[in-house]
Amino acid sequence: MAQNDTITLDDLDFEILSFLQKDGRMSFTVIAESLKVSIGTIRTRFNKLIEDGTINIIGRVDPDKVGFRCYAHIAVYVRPATLKEKVAQKIAKLPEVSFLAMTSGDYDLEVDVMCRDNNHLVNFVNDISKIEGVNQTKTTIYFKVYKYAQPDLKLLK
Repeated sequence: MAQNDTITLDDLDFEILSFLQKDGRMSFTVIAESLKVSIGTIRTRFNKLIEDGTINIIGRVDPDKVGFRCYAHIAVYVRPATLKEKVAQKIAKLPEVSFLAMTSGDYDLEVDVMCRDNNHLVNFVNDISKIEGVNQTKTTIYFKVYKYAQPDLKLLK
C-alpha cells in the first residue's frame, strides 16, 4: 500500500489500537471482553490492521537501558535542493536514524539519531557529511529525554 493511501478506521479499530499500544501482547480474549465483542471480531480486525500496515507488533526497547547514551537532532542542509530526496533515502538506511523528515524553513532534513556515545555520534555526523548533496549539518545533543512515546490516538477524536 502506498504511503499516502488512507485507511478507514472506525471506533472499534481505534479502541483495539489503544489496547495494543498499552500492551502489544495483550490477549484477544482480554480485549474482546473489555470491548464487549467476540474474540473472532478482535482477531479479524487485528489481522486487517496488520495486513494494511496500520500496525506491526514489535518489542519496543528502552534505548538507555540497552546502551544508547547519546541522542541527537541533526539539521541537514542540502545543496542543490534537487538532491533532497536522494540524500534522505541514503540517510534513512543508516541504523542510527530513529526519525527522518523533510522540513520547511531553514534546513531541509530533520534527523534524530540514537548513538552509543559521543564518539559514535561524531563518526555518524562525519559519515552523513560525506553524502553527495549534504552542504552543512547542525547537531543538537539531547542531554535528557523526558518523553519518548507513541501518538495518543484519543487526539484524533
